[in-house]
Amino acid sequence: MHGFTAPNLRPRFAPPSDLTPLTPEYDPWDPIRSLQRYGRHALTSVEFTVTHLCNMRCEHCAVGDSLTMTESPHLPMDLIFRRLDEVEKLETISLTGGEPTFREETVREILLPLLKYARSRGIRSQLNSNVTLDYSRYEIIAPYLDVMHISFNYTEASDFHQVGFARSGRSVSANATARLYERMMENALRLSNDGVFVSAESMINYRTHDKMNEIHKLIVEMGCQRHEVHPMYPSSFASNLPVITREQMMDSINSLLDSRDPNVWMLFGTLPFFACGSDERELALVKRLAAEPNVTVRNDPDGRNRVNVNLFSGDVYVTDFAAIPPFGNVKSEKLDDVFAKWQDHSLQKKVDCHCPSAGCCGPNLLVSDMYFKEVDFTRRRSLI
Repeated sequence: MHGFTAPNLRPRFAPPSDLTPLTPEYDPWDPIRSLQRYGRHALTSVEFTVTHLCNMRCEHCAVGDSLTMTESPHLPMDLIFRRLDEVEKLETISLTGGEPTFREETVREILLPLLKYARSRGIRSQLNSNVTLDYSRYEIIAPYLDVMHISFNYTEASDFHQVGFARSGRSVSANATARLYERMMENALRLSNDGVFVSAESMINYRTHDKMNEIHKLIVEMGCQRHEVHPMYPSSFASNLPVITREQMMDSINSLLDSRDPNVWMLFGTLPFFACGSDERELALVKRLAAEPNVTVRNDPDGRNRVNVNLFSGDVYVTDFAAIPPFGNVKSEKLDDVFAKWQDHSLQKKVDCHCPSAGCCGPNLLVSDMYFKEVDFTRRRSLI
């Protein structure tokens, strides 16, 4: 065997070995980390809206009202890098849209420089994509990307057609969407096999609440390392969609926990169930989620440790769907200064609670407005 060289079995897009692996124990997007580290919420995450273009029009899309047919010029990247340099405690960035990879020009001139910047600083990165385009589009950025985040709310191509093109305003053939559906699944599996951490998010809503087990099986088959599950709340573009009950949410989550693949990280978020609640069934679910192996409940980052920056206007929001007007603009303000203004705002103070025993930062504003308008979470305590 003299002179034999073992083949390199490391996947070609595997992250550098010196980076801490993303696991249930290490989720740098969760604001509980900065709260525990600094004793207060700190800006550790910045999300960028990099496009208003998309090849789909999903009925539940939080930013559907802002999607356009043409793209405006982006802000100069040197300004964006200067603003990121100023964020003292930055740990993560997220890139969203629209579909960020819709134009190859955006991939090469916006996504790639931002991801290279993040990797050079040791900052973790996430791209929100529907991965329905040619694989070569993703190969450009995969060497520098930590998380490929996809939405997956389907059990078959017909679901994809109904959900993904419900608001397109034009007729899209079932055959055309079936091809996109197959490509999405193929790309997700290929990215995972090539070493990219693929996280698939499913929304519990009127279409999916009784199909989550089937959806989970397909996500596992696609090789996704994580399955994210969030209830759908009727806001912005999706404000007219039917709303399921909290009991239906609980039934869906419990059924999913019963049937899930225990080797796949399950991440739940924006749940309307808290350790300080009084409903015995809801408390039982909170206990179960806390005890299940390979299961986490992520605190909502928006406005807690994250702001969203519009790369066209420079406006800074506390949510990526801009239900609250912008709090500043990167053309004239540092992101830490904008974040400080939000921390002093009455809306933020309304949900600014922290329960160390439950590892909970309280509800986000959507959940608070929908279920807890009269509740002062700062006066409640964990019952677990």
